[in-house]
Amino acid sequence: MTVFSELRMRPAPATTAGWDASTTARLVLAGAVIFTLLVGANLATPLYPLLQAQLGLSPLDVTAAFTTYVLALVAVLMLAGHWSDHIGRRAALILAVVAGLAGGWLFAGAQTLAALCAARALQGAAVALATGASAAALRELLPARPEWASRFTLLASAGGVAAGPVVGGLLSLLPGATSAPYYVHSAVLAALLVPLYLLRARPAIQPPAGPRPLQLLAPRRPSVTREARGAFWLASGVGFLSFAVFGFCLSLAPGYFARILAVESRPLIGLLACLTLAASALTQLVTVRGRFVVPGGLAVLGASVLLLGAAGAWNSAVLLVAASLAAGLGQGLAFRTVFNDVAGRVEPARQAQTISSLYVITYLGSAVPVLGLGWAAGAFGLEPSVAGFVVLCGAAAFIMAALTLRQAVRSHAVGQRSQGQPGPD
Repeated sequence: MTVFSELRMRPAPATTAGWDASTTARLVLAGAVIFTLLVGANLATPLYPLLQAQLGLSPLDVTAAFTTYVLALVAVLMLAGHWSDHIGRRAALILAVVAGLAGGWLFAGAQTLAALCAARALQGAAVALATGASAAALRELLPARPEWASRFTLLASAGGVAAGPVVGGLLSLLPGATSAPYYVHSAVLAALLVPLYLLRARPAIQPPAGPRPLQLLAPRRPSVTREARGAFWLASGVGFLSFAVFGFCLSLAPGYFARILAVESRPLIGLLACLTLAASALTQLVTVRGRFVVPGGLAVLGASVLLLGAAGAWNSAVLLVAASLAAGLGQGLAFRTVFNDVAGRVEPARQAQTISSLYVITYLGSAVPVLGLGWAAGAFGLEPSVAGFVVLCGAAAFIMAALTLRQAVRSHAVGQRSQGQPGPD
């Protein structure tokens, strides 16, 4: 099928033309698209202090630009998160790459807050289109290994977010500090279009059956099957909290820590911002199982977030690095476990829609709390606002850890009784 016939959801003449890629090549391509788009969406993290100085932006303006990306992402997830089920995974990924190219070029030439927000909105739309499509594609390519499909999904996602600030910081050393990163990134995205276009697409998992196929693309209310509902809400809660911490790391934290530690190097600022995300990505390569993984991970996340605030107050670079890495470790283990539980309870035909619904709530964690933090920083100052933010996030993590621990103990007791063993008194 050609890309245009896929987008129109109309059958094309059978053909053997195109690149009949292996499963491994398709896995790499699906992961590379979401990874590269998320790198581009986070190139700006170490550039925000520079943009603040060049454009006269306030902390609230910075969080507004960051939040525009998240809100656009959430809106497109809600409106079009199910599209790849009907137009096919390849067509959805091509749309995502084109939107990412447009957003990058607009950001490179932005001279006002409005232009920055418009560019960030396009980047958010690109990531949204690719999120459900890439996750569902990885699941379909590894039908016998669903846990590894989830791991690859989270590795590509967290890895892209983590790499973005580092790549942005390094590329900002080129002439045109705020534009060069996006020109280089756009060249990489354009290169990805070539194998995507040549790829021989697989049929959509839910092709249209009636005479009006475009009706299938109408917006749908986020939904999840009854069997997956409990796991879905737990994963949504963990995701919302996780992305609130990530949003802080990627928006105001670089400028905050740069000021506290008297650091001006943009590559170093980008490295500090990515530590938590990098640790989260690396946990996808580690196998840790047990009923206490989720409460343990949440407890580590809560303690680490509090220590992040302490590191700023005490001007301790060592504590900052250690707490950032520990926060990513705890988040990665907890979120992977609950994410995999949701994905395993959903039939293939609803993978993209369900994962998109999960990310709607998860990404809101990067918008609402961070926007509130930006407002508080303008009203009360950055240091006290960050202190209040980390206390709230730490408390939320400890509460969720206690609730999931209670649930784990109860399920263990039920399992013992079902096997005829005495449970705890």
